[in-house]
This record gives sequence, structure tokens and C-alpha cells, in this order.
Amino acid sequence: KVRSPTVARNLVNIEEVSKAFDIRPLLIKVSLGISEGERIGIVGRNGAGKSTLMRIISGEEAADEGRVTKSNATNIGFLAQIDSADPKATVGEIVLGDRQKHEWAGDARIREIFTGLFGGFDDHLFERTIGNLSGGEKRRVGLAKLLIDDIQLILLDEPTNHLDVEGVAWLAEHLKKRTDLAVLVVTHDRWFLDEITDRTWEVVQGNVEEYDGGYSAFVLAKAERSRQAAATEARRNNLIRKELAWLRRGAPARTTKPKFRVDAANELISAEPAPRDGSELLKFALNRLGKTVLEAKDMQVKAGDKELLSHLTWNIGPGDRIGIVGINGAGKSTLMRVLASELQPAAGKLTTGITVKIAFLTQHLDELDPTWRVLEAVEKVAQYVELGKGKTLSASQLCERLGFDRDGQWTPVGDLSGGERRRLQLTRLLMDAPNVLMLDEPTNDFDIETLTELEDLLDSFGGTLLVVSHDRYFLERVCDRFVGLLGDLQLRDLPRGVDEYLELRHNQSVSTSSSAGKTKTSNAAEERQLKKDLTRVERQIEKGKAEVIRLTQEQEVHAMDSGKLLEITEQLAKVTAELATREEEWLSITLALEG
Repeated sequence: KVRSPTVARNLVNIEEVSKAFDIRPLLIKVSLGISEGERIGIVGRNGAGKSTLMRIISGEEAADEGRVTKSNATNIGFLAQIDSADPKATVGEIVLGDRQKHEWAGDARIREIFTGLFGGFDDHLFERTIGNLSGGEKRRVGLAKLLIDDIQLILLDEPTNHLDVEGVAWLAEHLKKRTDLAVLVVTHDRWFLDEITDRTWEVVQGNVEEYDGGYSAFVLAKAERSRQAAATEARRNNLIRKELAWLRRGAPARTTKPKFRVDAANELISAEPAPRDGSELLKFALNRLGKTVLEAKDMQVKAGDKELLSHLTWNIGPGDRIGIVGINGAGKSTLMRVLASELQPAAGKLTTGITVKIAFLTQHLDELDPTWRVLEAVEKVAQYVELGKGKTLSASQLCERLGFDRDGQWTPVGDLSGGERRRLQLTRLLMDAPNVLMLDEPTNDFDIETLTELEDLLDSFGGTLLVVSHDRYFLERVCDRFVGLLGDLQLRDLPRGVDEYLELRHNQSVSTSSSAGKTKTSNAAEERQLKKDLTRVERQIEKGKAEVIRLTQEQEVHAMDSGKLLEITEQLAKVTAELATREEEWLSITLALEG
């Protein structure tokens, strides 16, 4: 007797769904289905309708037309970009609900989730209120709740935001093991998409195009469709071929997932040169920078009273492209601020080359005159920028490369979203023609197409590049060397890149867990002092935030007084820098208390 193959149960159906905001249609008669165990990634430009589609599937938002049906046995969990939990609720109440301790403490799956997201069980963490958590901690709490709950379909909207490289790797590994769970994910983290998804939906011009495979397969299939249709713009094809060339040369294992014929796509890139000509860029870097860029000798780095790096000797040369990875609180952002001369080293010496011109993209947005238009804000820096080898871009062309179309360039700065402001900040930095570029979490709020354009721009950047990012794909795409901070006051060279960092972190955690009898703090007096320090720093952070709000309001009041506006902007920059230091100190204290 031959058994019939098992057919995956359908969980959700979307039939002829349409949705518009004002007069702009986001979704036009879209029909889709999700079956049990499926892993689907959603890609598309910012504003294309990805998050709207997720909210309609979850039931949080109604469609204008069409219907969404789900099977009676399907429970859906939704991790939104914006946290909606009661700020007065505790972590334990949110994650565990009314479960008794003996229920969850004896459950191996729950123990694994706590260990992966929080480093283990911690009564102190469970007692903390949601309102007092950082963005990354809130993200982990939301993930823990969904992964513990009894659900069949999990919807994740930018789940890797605020997670470090290690946290992203753990989440991917956990989801790969959860064959009982269907996953629908919106993320700009292409490494994460490749790791967990086997189908891709692209939201474009109100429609949803379906592809087999993860992100790499999507890029290959898009090239195949472009070749067959022969109607895609030349610039778009060039970018796709360049991305393909890197996928084939830089990470060949990533091309094993596609389930379709890739001969035609391979033919596209058979003669494609490497994304970057290293010798040409180095020659350009030496001409612009000289031999000395940044040299640290016996340098000590601190955040407040917390020592982060000790006796650091490090030479950063012309044309170096370095990715910096590390655990939260280890000092990645503080190290970048010291290298950019925003902070002084606590001891030792930092030498900056005479010809060095640094541009530093921080996690904090610069305040700009809200009445300026986007193009005006960029042209105030420069009209044209040199890319090297005789190539130049106008301010308008650079804006277009980074996602501001001709109409968008006339949008007032005050009307921009957070992601658009970040793009504008990056555009202004690049227009200033730096020869040392420092990027601290540059991929936040960027869609995949904008990231591809940014990577293409960085391919032609002939200076020195330093990047801190949790986006592993971006790091491996634009950097040639990696260093890591593991919380032991040292900066380690990582010849094998992010894989080596994750191995070191794994060995570190195994070593820590095997040390029997080790307490979380050396003694009760030290713990009491840490709690006092935490209270002090939290008060300073609250004052700093209030001062930022006050100064921002002052900027609006004096928007037409250029002298007063400049004075307020300088004050705001100082307060923002001090606030960033306090937040780093707060994170260090919190980590010390937790383990």
C-alpha cells in the first residue's frame, strides 16, 4: 500500500486584498497563501507596503478590499517595529504571563530561549519594568514572548534591529530548528534572510512578486527575469550583476539554496570583474592620505568610570576597510568616537595623519533646519563630489543614488521620517569628500535597494573605512578585515571574520558556564554600588533627554536667527554626545549587574 504524501496545512489566505493611504495605493488586489512550516522573507523599498501587508495578515489592520482568512487552529504572533507593551509591566509578566515557575523552569525549550536571548535565568531581569529597558532589551523581550507562546505563524517586522551579530546568529539558528513554526519576516538584514527563508515576496508598485529561495536566490532570479524580459534599466542591471559577482566570489556557499536554473544568471556575471579594484583604490588612498592615518599607542578607552580597552596599540592604514564587531557594552561606539577625536583617550596616545579628513556617521541624528529642502541641505555641503579616477557626482545625483528621487529632493527636512533623515545625514557626509569614513550602525532604517546603492558607492570609496554594524551581510560586503571586542579590554584581530568572532564568543560562554560557584558579582557591596551607579546614571540620562527636547524646541523658536541657531546647535551636539556616553555607561552597569 502506497501512502499519499503529507500535504502542508494552509494557515492563512489573502484574497484580492487592496490597501491605500490617502490616494496612494500600497497593495492592489494581492492574493497570497502561507502554509505550515513555510519561511518567507518580504523585501521592497521603504514605503512600498511591507509592514502594511504584515499588519493586514496579523489582523491589526483592515484591508480596504478583499479578505484575509485563517484556519481555526492557527495562532499568529506578531513582532512589530514599535513596542506596544505597557511600560509599567515587568519582563516576567510580559514573557511568562501567569505560568508558574515549575512550568517554565523545567521546559528545555524555554531554558534555551532564555539562554540565547538573555544569557540564562535572571530574577533581577524578570523584575525590571519594560519602560526602563533599552531598545535592544525590549526587542529580546518581545522575541522571547513570541518564541515561548503556542503559535503556528510568527510575523517578524525588522526582528534584528538593536540585536548584535551574536544575537542575530542565535535567532537564525533557533528559527531553523523550529520546524513547527511558519515564519514571515520583513528585514533589511540579507544574511538573516539567506539563513532562514526559502521563499521571497517582493512588494513593488502595489503587487507582490513571488520567488523561490532566500535573498541570494532572489537576486539570481531577478537577474534571470531581467535578462528574459530585456526591459530593465541599464543601471539596475549593473547593480544586480555587481551584487551577483560578489555573491559568487565572496560567499559561494550562498548560491546553494536556489531551486531553479541559474545558468542564464551565471552567464550574466561570467566576465564581471571583482566589485572593487583593490590596487587602484589603495593607490588612490595613498595619494590622498599619505602613510599615516590613525595610530593608537598604549591607549586606554573609558566610558565614564568603566574601562573598555586597555593598552591598545593599533595602526589603521590608508585604504583599510575594517569591520568592528563585539558584544553590547564592550565599547564599539566609544572606540569610534575616540578615533574620530570626539572623545579623548583616558591614557596613551592617538596620532591622526596630517591629511586625514574624517566623516563620522553616528547613531544619533544631526539636527538640521526643518525648513530646508533635502537638496538644499546637501548642496550647502557641496555641489559636486569626486569619486576618484575622474568620476564625479552632483548633489542631486548622490541624493538619487541614496533613495531621494527628483520629487523627494524638494521635501522639507522637517517632513522626513527617521530613516529618511538618516539617509540625508549620510548623503551630507559623503558630499563633504572625506578620506576616512566611520559608520556606526549605518544600515538602520535602510531598505535593501538603498543598501545596495550604498555598497556600490563604498566600492568606489578610495579612503579608509571603519564600520560598526550588526548587519553581517553589509559588513562582509564592504569590509576586508575584521576586529572584535569581547569584553576583555582587548581588541582582537579576526582573520576569519564574523565566523571566528562567533566561535570565540561561544567558547567564552562555555568557559563561563562551566565555572562552578561563580557569583554574578564579586560581593554584595559591589552589587549595591552598581545599583547606586545605575540610579545615578538613569537620572543623568533623564536630564539629558529633557535638555535635548528643550534645545530642539529652542531651535524651532529661533529658526530664523542664524546666530542663535548656531549657538543652540552647538549646545545640542554637546548634550547629545554626553547623553551617548551616559547611555553607554548605563549599558555597561546593566551588563555587570546581569552577569
